[in-house]
Amino acid sequence: MSTVPTSNNAFGNANPHALATILEASETRRIIAATDIFDISGTKLWASNQPVSSALQRKLLDRQLRQPLESCLVAEDGVSASTLAQALQALVQGTSALAPLLRPHAARLAREVAMIPLHPVAQLLLTASQTARPQAFDHAVAAMALNGALMIGNGGDTPEIRVAMLCGLLHDLGEMYIDPKFGEAEADRDLDFVSYQQLVVHPHVGQLLVAQLTNYPGVVARAIAEHHERLDGSGYPHALRGDKMAPMGRLLAVTEAALNAVQGPFSQLMRASVALRAVPGEFDLSWVGKISQAACAQAPATAVMEAEDIQARLAALGGVLTAAESNVARLSSQAQLPAMKRALDLSQFLLGRLRAGWNESGMWNPRAMLSADAAEVEMLEDELYFRLRGVQRATLLMAGQLPQPQAQALSELCESFAMG
Repeated sequence: MSTVPTSNNAFGNANPHALATILEASETRRIIAATDIFDISGTKLWASNQPVSSALQRKLLDRQLRQPLESCLVAEDGVSASTLAQALQALVQGTSALAPLLRPHAARLAREVAMIPLHPVAQLLLTASQTARPQAFDHAVAAMALNGALMIGNGGDTPEIRVAMLCGLLHDLGEMYIDPKFGEAEADRDLDFVSYQQLVVHPHVGQLLVAQLTNYPGVVARAIAEHHERLDGSGYPHALRGDKMAPMGRLLAVTEAALNAVQGPFSQLMRASVALRAVPGEFDLSWVGKISQAACAQAPATAVMEAEDIQARLAALGGVLTAAESNVARLSSQAQLPAMKRALDLSQFLLGRLRAGWNESGMWNPRAMLSADAAEVEMLEDELYFRLRGVQRATLLMAGQLPQPQAQALSELCESFAMG
């Protein structure tokens, strides 16, 4: 049985992955029971004020709880406004790709971070993340900062800025409820299919967590649910389109995609700009434009490629995309099982969106790229292969379990995407 919370079983049982992370954090942080912990039959499992330990893990095994475990624990020396302020300052003053975009708004961000309300459940989970999954905590702080900076740059008022920062800070809390080996700390770009299959539920888990266990506004939970959605319907978990996405969800989707694009230690902000503009219609342009403007303001690279080299590399990329389209069309013409047809229909849709980007975006046009530098062309190559891996994962997820011949055929098709 799945241990990931759903809207039906919610948090009645302790999630083993979240509990393991909390227990790991408790080795160096003081995490105690804020109240007595009872199972649903009334049996007392843990006393108020008692520090959590591995003994609690054993007592909670297969027990349904009267109250969610997260609501019964508190991190006495956990993440605070001061912690967040220090992490924000380090990010702004550091060498990350985001720093040039954040620095103009540093003073305002510093003022507002001190006012972000930390509900005890959110504070507990952020504390566990900071201690046991520091990369995930750093990602949360970066999302808080970028979401806030974009809202400030857009003229948002104080409540909007604080909500934007809160959405960024909490957006990936749902990841704590899946096996850490399937998390996206190493970036969505590097996930294999098995990891992706587990990861796609985390926006929904995060939504449930915030909606059911905190008193944060509904706009926060909704934005968390939508941070991997796309305006053209190519996102997950619900393939929302256009106005089905809330304004705060649109902003958070841009922030998440930008952060995933600049994960590497030598990444440039231009890489985020490329990722956000590669397929027209995916993201809200009002937010994309602010990142692209900041990227263009940075000093350009100096290694200029010859026109012939640009044309050859772009032609090769075009061939990869054409081959993927042909392979899908060939297999689709032979498909008979409904699940296979649905998977291939999705694959064709996603490839069609990528083709639209190729045709409509000047980034992919050899004539428009005559003055491009080697780094920019490499960014385009990386983006195309990332998108093809995304088509691969989404196609396999849609197909689910297939009989062996069809499964093998679909697997071979998807492997061809990765090989290019």
